[in-house]
Amino acid sequence: MTWDGMNRRRFPRVVYPCMMKVLSKSEAPRILLTHTENIGLGGVCCIIKQEVKLFTDVELEVDLLDDGDHVKTIGKIVWVVRRKATETFKPMFYDVGVEFSKISEKDKLHLNQVIDRLIQNGNVILKESD
Repeated sequence: MTWDGMNRRRFPRVVYPCMMKVLSKSEAPRILLTHTENIGLGGVCCIIKQEVKLFTDVELEVDLLDDGDHVKTIGKIVWVVRRKATETFKPMFYDVGVEFSKISEKDKLHLNQVIDRLIQNGNVILKESD
């Protein structure tokens, strides 16, 4: 499946499900606990049970499942895709793309080290055409 948002990706991402906390900075602030589908230096794709508005500013805290501190960053929702409902009694899920807009050099280095390790261990790499 290809759509325009995925073709504009500037950084390759690694398939890596890790825990993440999202604080929405919209008119009704809320905290969402979720997990990532994939992650890269420029952003993350996550799965959320509630619809979020496009271009909402968010604070993220990502647990990279290693011995390091959680990565904390500021981002913006750049795409939202509603998943097909497979069962009527389960909640609706959304794939959400978040572009990092502010990340410290320390957190960027930490994230880069984890991504490099994942690549060396054979994790799937997503590129622009994926």
